[in-house]
Amino acid sequence: MSVQEVVFGFGAHSGIDQAPELLHMVQQADRDGLDHFSLSDHPYIGDRLDAYASLAFILGRTQRISGFANVTNLPTRPAPMLARTVTSLSALSGGRIVLGMGAGGLWDRISDMGVPRLSPSDAVDAFEEAIVLVKALSGGGPPVTYQGRHYRVDQIEPAPVAAPPVWTGSVGRKSLAATGRVADGWIPGHAADWLSERYRTSRPVIDGAAAAVGRDPREIRTVFNLPGRITDRPLPATRDHDGRWIGGSVDQWVEELTGAVLEHGASGFTLFSSGHGAPDPVLLGRWAGEIAPAVRGAIAEENG
Repeated sequence: MSVQEVVFGFGAHSGIDQAPELLHMVQQADRDGLDHFSLSDHPYIGDRLDAYASLAFILGRTQRISGFANVTNLPTRPAPMLARTVTSLSALSGGRIVLGMGAGGLWDRISDMGVPRLSPSDAVDAFEEAIVLVKALSGGGPPVTYQGRHYRVDQIEPAPVAAPPVWTGSVGRKSLAATGRVADGWIPGHAADWLSERYRTSRPVIDGAAAAVGRDPREIRTVFNLPGRITDRPLPATRDHDGRWIGGSVDQWVEELTGAVLEHGASGFTLFSSGHGAPDPVLLGRWAGEIAPAVRGAIAEENG
């Protein structure tokens, strides 16, 4: 794996009262060379910024960094319109958008928005159809007619813009298999990392489904949501009693993440604070200025 394939980003605030701080932090990350930022997408929470409105505004105030919803609340954003949204954002930003996709988790709240409740199986079917349709409605070509169980379009012209990479938050076996068939990346759920049982049992499902349809599983990156703190001195233990990463010194982070890439196939990391919120500016600055460059350098050295 080449160093260019490993991406570093952070998860940002999405509260309305935190909008100035959010913009400042993303602009700092943009200047510091991070690859992406992410926002949560919970449209049923009144004090949250809308994820896609926020992405558009922030991408217009930055130069290099990419953004994505981690992950898109698909049931409230129908796939044909989502295709128009992400291709427009790609055109406006010079391709700096990733499509984070989920089947929908908090159905009690989702249905409060007037969205018909789907069974878990139907939600995953709709999720896979949506990814297929977004890609079909991107990249130009003849008008698209698509007749699925959940989505139908008739002679709709695709945007003359390539579809963004699609990273999913799949958890169950059925959605993991869908990721292997049609997606470009996977964000393990519940902030599971490369040493977790969730990763060890889930990634083979993705790989098997990809191979079954003739895809190279290595093309599907794994991008970890990674909470943790950066300490001035090494910690006696960098993981808690449950085996979860808690952080450590810069050197401890670099050793751990380099091993995650070289030994476990990690290809991206999205930093959150240890409380699963957005990192503070000092933490973010050390992530961008000290840890990410050192990991990139260690990988480059290992790869010759």
